[in-house]
Amino acid sequence: MTEVNEPFVVSQQEFADALDKFRGIRDSSGALVFLIGAGCSKCAGLPLTNELTDRVLRDDEIDCSSKKILQAVKEEFASGSNANIEDYLSEIVDMLAITQRRAERGVEENTVVAGNASYSAQQLHIAIIQIKQAIAKAIDKKVSIDTHQKFVTSVHRPLRVGRQGNSQPVDYLVLNYDTIVEDSLAMAGIQYSDGLSGGETAWWDTRAFDADGVSTRVIKLHGSINWYQFPDDPSPRRIGNSIKLEDKENIPLLIWPSSTKYQEAQLDPFAHLLNRARKALQSSSGSQRLLVICGYSFGDRHINVEIDRALRGSDGNLTIAAFTDSNEPSGLLQKWREDNLVRDQVLIFSNRGFFRGDEEQISRDDLPWWKFENLTRILNGDV
Repeated sequence: MTEVNEPFVVSQQEFADALDKFRGIRDSSGALVFLIGAGCSKCAGLPLTNELTDRVLRDDEIDCSSKKILQAVKEEFASGSNANIEDYLSEIVDMLAITQRRAERGVEENTVVAGNASYSAQQLHIAIIQIKQAIAKAIDKKVSIDTHQKFVTSVHRPLRVGRQGNSQPVDYLVLNYDTIVEDSLAMAGIQYSDGLSGGETAWWDTRAFDADGVSTRVIKLHGSINWYQFPDDPSPRRIGNSIKLEDKENIPLLIWPSSTKYQEAQLDPFAHLLNRARKALQSSSGSQRLLVICGYSFGDRHINVEIDRALRGSDGNLTIAAFTDSNEPSGLLQKWREDNLVRDQVLIFSNRGFFRGDEEQISRDDLPWWKFENLTRILNGDV
């Protein structure tokens, strides 16, 4: 079931002015890039990361051995904070890499310990496959894409009457495993590429990103729930629901946890997608570029490094508009705000205010402009 949200109204002039700044930057920018996080799928009825974690932990199709591995890893994170299924999956992938490295070097004892038991590479491999399948099962369901369809339609037309539409391709850097962005673009009749050629069933073809007529690119930095990896081929295949695959339960899904230090995420297609993301964030010939961040909690260190590098290397030509549910800037957002070299390039729309450089507008009430459905209203000119 989708969430029902009250219309978002900006009643105070200073916050209306902040949105006008955003609109002005969008109008003048040569290219648009959107970083889409898990929060952007909530309004369609898909779980947030903490909710996804609970569902995977309860999944009864994960076998006993894999459940024990997952529970042991979860307990190891108990003294920390905000750990989720992606952290647990990352840890298990790390454990698998250790066993594989030991085996390659001829180490006799090539198991790893989790909790009070030792596990082999095969057990860890099966656990990873089953956890990914549980993630896909929790996400792969019928959803309403009305808001997302309105969102992409708003992005691909002028924000203000009389303005020309954006002639350059729009890049979506998608951190979610779901296919809502792609489905919404297709339903809106907007030609896009996600790096695969074909239709419901497709193969990895990087030339598709640069094909004639492509008006937007969807760069799925964490993979997708409908990408599969067949033996001896690291590149993804998209498999239609009508196709029956033999031994499908043992065919790995190409989704990656949030960190990218692991061996599986250093090869194609991930390496190519990351390079595409870097290019999307780079301004060319001094042209202005706008990166809009929504639904992302800045919990992926590698993604943060890439954004920070692009911002500092842009020579002032990359502007970031970050919509966050935090009451005020923290973490990387606060770091940017305190840095004289980049602070004026970052607009922060937080739950309790607007911040840009020395400018600070504080609200005593919540400002839910960070919600994806409200960002859609802003882009559509309804706010």
